Amino acid sequence: MRVTEGTNYDTIRNSIQRSKGRMEKLQVQSSTLRKVNAPSDDPVGSAKIMEIRTDKMDNEQYQSNAKMAETFLESSDHALGDLAEVILRAKEIAIGQASSASSNDETRLGVAEEISQLIRHAVATANWKIGDRHLFGGYKTHEVPIGPEGEYKGDDGQMMVEVAKDVFVTMNTPGIEAFNTYPETAKRQAGYPERDAEFEREKAEKTGKPGREPAVLKNSERTPLRTEIDEEHGYHENVNLFQELQSLRIGLLTGDLESIRSTLDRFDQIHGQVTATRAKLGSRLAGLRATHQAIERHNLTAAELSSSLEDADMAQVVSDLAKEETVFRSALSSSQKLIQPPLLDFIR
Repeated sequence: MRVTEGTNYDTIRNSIQRSKGRMEKLQVQSSTLRKVNAPSDDPVGSAKIMEIRTDKMDNEQYQSNAKMAETFLESSDHALGDLAEVILRAKEIAIGQASSASSNDETRLGVAEEISQLIRHAVATANWKIGDRHLFGGYKTHEVPIGPEGEYKGDDGQMMVEVAKDVFVTMNTPGIEAFNTYPETAKRQAGYPERDAEFEREKAEKTGKPGREPAVLKNSERTPLRTEIDEEHGYHENVNLFQELQSLRIGLLTGDLESIRSTLDRFDQIHGQVTATRAKLGSRLAGLRATHQAIERHNLTAAELSSSLEDADMAQVVSDLAKEETVFRSALSSSQKLIQPPLLDFIR
């Protein structure tokens, strides 16, 4: 088979173009430090790299959600810790003033002012917020959850955030649950004043007893109702933090020793509720941090895999580039030798 000059030219030209293409690819790898710069470089590897990048973006959002949730949970725990101290101090005052032998009207009036300060501090603490979002308002994060008299203005909404794929954490604790020993009873009554009459009618129907009228205090102040319900019919006595503080203050102002003594057990109950709520927050925080660590380990493994797929071995790239440049120059030199004789023959 006779090999024509045209065939030689095509062979050399194709060899030069292939060598030039390989050399350009190696130059790109050298400049970008990546061996996969386009899907055509490694289709399978490119698909895996894109999957890793998508996972990384998802994990970054999960980490952001987790950070926000952690801030909410830690701040809520700190606030409840402060409220626990308020409860203990209020109980200490109640113990000291519960007996006529250990107190008199003058001392009771004095400590009533301290209770007023504790109430203001408790309300301010319950109204803590992160940025412009209140901690204990449920879904109503942009509204003050606790009024000046301790009335609850939020709802029972629980905000869930995704901190890993299909893993959700409740980042808030509604005040209706944190500040009441029986939140379900409180949801019917405390914080929802317009439902109070309905609640009393429902209780009367279930217990067969008439509903109770709101009590009028000696100093004409009104305090939210304490729900005293028969547990046999599915109701429980609810104790509210702010109600008990108000009850103690009014008992001190009016000299009602029985009212003062009645707050002691209820302070124990609400302190237990606050402690239990803090335990729940601690459990959520522990789970959140464990998830965070798992995501970080996953990110580290994914980064190593991505590096093995994408990063160029620079020593190998430099070596291959040097070899390819030699091949390219050789192909150019061969083409010049092949082209020159026919050109000289044409000149002659």
